[in-house]
Amino acid sequence: MRNPRSLVITGASSGIGEALALCYAEPGRRLALTGRDAARLDAVAARCRSQGAQVLARVVDVASREEMADWLAMVDDDAPVDLVIANAGISAGTGGAVESEEQARRILSINIDGVLNSVYPLLPRMQSRRRGQIALMASQASFRGLPGAPAYCASKAAVRVFGEAMRGDLAGDGVGVSVICPGFVKSRITAANGFRMPFLMEADAAAWVIRRGLARNAARISFPWPMAAAVWLLALLPPAWTDWILARAPRKG
Repeated sequence: MRNPRSLVITGASSGIGEALALCYAEPGRRLALTGRDAARLDAVAARCRSQGAQVLARVVDVASREEMADWLAMVDDDAPVDLVIANAGISAGTGGAVESEEQARRILSINIDGVLNSVYPLLPRMQSRRRGQIALMASQASFRGLPGAPAYCASKAAVRVFGEAMRGDLAGDGVGVSVICPGFVKSRITAANGFRMPFLMEADAAAWVIRRGLARNAARISFPWPMAAAVWLLALLPPAWTDWILARAPRKG
């Protein structure tokens, strides 16, 4: 969608979500933002207002179906949502150990349920208007499971495939679906990585790549291209080769 007037962005208190909020903040545009950190979210909202946007900011638990449904209904009743960017998510590594059940369940709950809870309350409303766009934050880690981050990779693979399928289902309803697959982008998540991250991007640069992709209703927005190409090739290799390569790769701590 080239000129969405009313947007919802989850995970807007830091990283790509914060950068997207600032990227879209313009006069005549209304942003509904949510995030986990109230102080940071308020600061992002203030910066967006200084750029001329109308902003509604609230801390909402994306893993709560009821909280998200109530909040999104209120937002859409006030200003019908043109674009929802389901960006909220968490990551954690294993430090070389086997991932704990508790950590795996927490990551899967937030990263998958958070997307569903951000999409489904708005979906029938968009369908009835025959207008709207849904953007789902996946990852280049969605193309191949990586040792050290099994739940994270699995959650992002689920988000990517869900979005790809939903795009086909909603094509006749006037609702676009785009899947976003970034590589390494500067954020609180990547700041915890203790290894070299090739092609690391600034969050504001990533936000503009995403905005341009959403403007043309791209099916998949995968960047930067050298990293995307490397991940694609890795996924095509025979599993034994991939195992050998990844056994020598650094683990997320």
